[in-house]
Amino acid sequence: MNLLKRFIKYYKPHKKIFILDMTAAFLVAIIGMGYPIITRYMLQDFIPNKKIDLVIICGVGLLLIYVVRMLLRYFIQYYGHVMGVRMQAQMRQDMFNKLEKLPYTYYDEHETGKIMSRMTNDLFDISELAHHGPENIFIAGFTLLASFIYLCFINWILSLIIFACVPLLFFITSHFRHQMRVAMTESKVAIAKVNAQLESSISGIRVTKAFTNTKKEEEKFDKTNKEFVKARGSAFKAMGKFFASSQFITDVFNVIVLIAGGLFLYDEQIDFADYSTFIISVNMFISPINQLINFVEQFQNGSTGFKRFLEIMDEEEENIHEGDKICENVNGDIAFDHVKFHYKSSKGILKDVSFKIPHGKKIALVGPSGGGKTTICHLIPRFYDVNEGSITIDGINIKEFTLESLRKQIGIVQQDVFLFGGTIKDNIVYGKLDASDEEIIEAAKKANIYEYIMSLPNGFDTDIGERGVKLSGGQKQRLSIARIFLKNPKILILDEATSALDNTTELLIQNSLDELCKNRTTIIVAHRLSTIRNADEILLISDGQIKEQGTHDELIKKNGSYKLLYELQFINNKENEFILNQELKITG
Repeated sequence: MNLLKRFIKYYKPHKKIFILDMTAAFLVAIIGMGYPIITRYMLQDFIPNKKIDLVIICGVGLLLIYVVRMLLRYFIQYYGHVMGVRMQAQMRQDMFNKLEKLPYTYYDEHETGKIMSRMTNDLFDISELAHHGPENIFIAGFTLLASFIYLCFINWILSLIIFACVPLLFFITSHFRHQMRVAMTESKVAIAKVNAQLESSISGIRVTKAFTNTKKEEEKFDKTNKEFVKARGSAFKAMGKFFASSQFITDVFNVIVLIAGGLFLYDEQIDFADYSTFIISVNMFISPINQLINFVEQFQNGSTGFKRFLEIMDEEEENIHEGDKICENVNGDIAFDHVKFHYKSSKGILKDVSFKIPHGKKIALVGPSGGGKTTICHLIPRFYDVNEGSITIDGINIKEFTLESLRKQIGIVQQDVFLFGGTIKDNIVYGKLDASDEEIIEAAKKANIYEYIMSLPNGFDTDIGERGVKLSGGQKQRLSIARIFLKNPKILILDEATSALDNTTELLIQNSLDELCKNRTTIIVAHRLSTIRNADEILLISDGQIKEQGTHDELIKKNGSYKLLYELQFINNKENEFILNQELKITG
């Protein structure tokens, strides 16, 4: 019942079209009763009594009525589908808005292609159900009732004999309905996997070609595709049983009418005119039954899709524990106080981490991959929440701030730069949507990419392709830096911002980053230790803990793990690397 209420909610904005659609459907059903009624009068009265004028009048009147029905059907098809598409658009917008509010953890556990499948395939099935569902039930239900009453009016005994087969029909349909529902759900899961595999393969097409692994990707897709074929095969098998059995019962109706009607005619309990009318009318009785049977497949697709839609809509939103304070005019003092954190599917990532960053200072996080450096960066803008301990900005727990105001104070430059499809200007202005052209130009100059932009034929209006595919790695990175300059945050996080670049490009971008770090509290995650020698403090993070802490010179003098790590940057020595790993294990 709750499912139905939530579905009906989407009809409310389209109440007028819905009422008109149902009215048109009602009139179509009434007009459908005209043919057997006129046929009976013709066979019983007009033709035997040679009332040719009435035959012509009824024929012309019936033709005019059918013209009206044609217009009504056009209205139902056009405006009914328009209503369905509008409902689909509203659901799609609601789903997109919901996806924007879901936490990082949701995207850690759900593939993009599967989410897209719910946004496209499932919502299409829902819109078809939204349009055809009420209309089919209304027309079929009314026609079924009206035709049965009319059949009883002709010969109630023969009508009851036919109606006795209806319970058998509904028993069979209900028996196979469960099989269809399970099969349709499996089918939707399978097509979602196909979409996920397709999205992954297309996104990684350059990697595939670089490693000449086209055959491997074809094999992966072929496997997923075959799973879909198997799932659809099970669905079609269930559908085949359902439709074949139900159609057999409706065929039995015709056999009963033929035999029982013939016996009634032979016994003179019914005349030829009524018998002929009964045969015509019984098809009107069978037709809505077939319509309802055919509707079951659409209902299963639509209802399954709506349940999958609600699974996303019922996910817990990111701002469920959001504070109400506005994070503004901050200095940028950051403090981690006994912070512990782990992801849902893993053990402890951070184990009792504590440190402070005074405003305007630069701190660097170094250490082996998987030690917890990036996790520390993700906790500050609350992409994830700590399990224990607290993180404060200017002495205020970040949980007390609204997420929007908190994140406005934080700028992030990552190794894997994400650029949106569109122009250079579109991507820079993402840092401040209401920025003026002068501000955009100034940001580009500070990021040392202005001259390159102006060398392009279309300048700032140059299209960069999907995810900036037309740009080099360094150009992408400088665009992301320009975006941060425009945002002008008080806290800056550089998460291996230059590790994917060559040395020459890194030197060019390092100047932009140094300019960006001025007067901002900065956290740098870096593998190349030469880039963080001038940091105010360096933390060596390993196994979720701070192993060493101090300036570059202090850590070198300690002659510990940091020194070994630093030396490995310049000496390709496997023995040193082994010693470093052993050292980290011992100190852990």
